[in-house]
Parts: sequence; C-alpha cells; structure tokens
Amino acid sequence: QVSPVESGGGLVQAGDSMRLTCVASGHLFSTYAMAWFRQAPGKEREFVAAIGWLARNVDYDDSVKGRFIISRDNDKNTVYLQMNSLKPAYTAVFYCPARPRQIGYRLWEYLCWGQGTEVTVSS
Repeated sequence: QVSPVESGGGLVQAGDSMRLTCVASGHLFSTYAMAWFRQAPGKEREFVAAIGWLARNVDYDDSVKGRFIISRDNDKNTVYLQMNSLKPAYTAVFYCPARPRQIGYRLWEYLCWGQGTEVTVSS
C-alpha cells in the first residue's frame, strides 16, 4: 500500500499554468496506477486524469483534455499533473489516489488517498 501526499497548489490567475506533485511513500509504487481527482466547493469529487502502472495507459476527463498532462517518475515515487490555461472553474482541492495496476475512473476503485492540495484560479 502507498500513501500519497499532494503538493503544489496555490492561487493563480486565469490563463496561468501550475504543476501539482504527488509523492507516494510505501513499497511497490511502480505497481500502482495513479490518478488525480478534484473536488470543487459544494460539489462531488470527480475524476480528472489517470496513468497506469507502466505509464502505457493514460486518460483524461474531457473537460481537461488538451490542457492537463499527467506523468509519473517511478524512480522518485512521484506523479505529476501539469495544468495549463487554467480557468476559474478549475478551482478545487486536488487529490492523488492510487490503485493496483490499471487505471480506474470511480472513487471507490481507489484505495489510497492523500489530504489533497488546494488550487484557486482567480479571474
């Protein structure tokens, strides 16, 4: 089991870029698929992007395709989310959960969650 810790959030302006980082302690990080979910104020937590354990499979929610890039560095037990052309609608707490091997799209598919990092995009 891995324990993710997210960082890199903060306050930015619309149109800016930001990179979120998630470092997962624990063994066998390379055997886990990693994802990013977000929870906007007053809304449910939703899928943003995911990357498989070998990084061969990558997928995004339609709302962020072409703007966000997920990547991982298994040597550093780290997954990244590069976010470009940010919009105020992206304001949310971002989480980086893990599940064995294959990517998933639903909250219940992920076993290990961090505390999240807050991203605020001002207009």
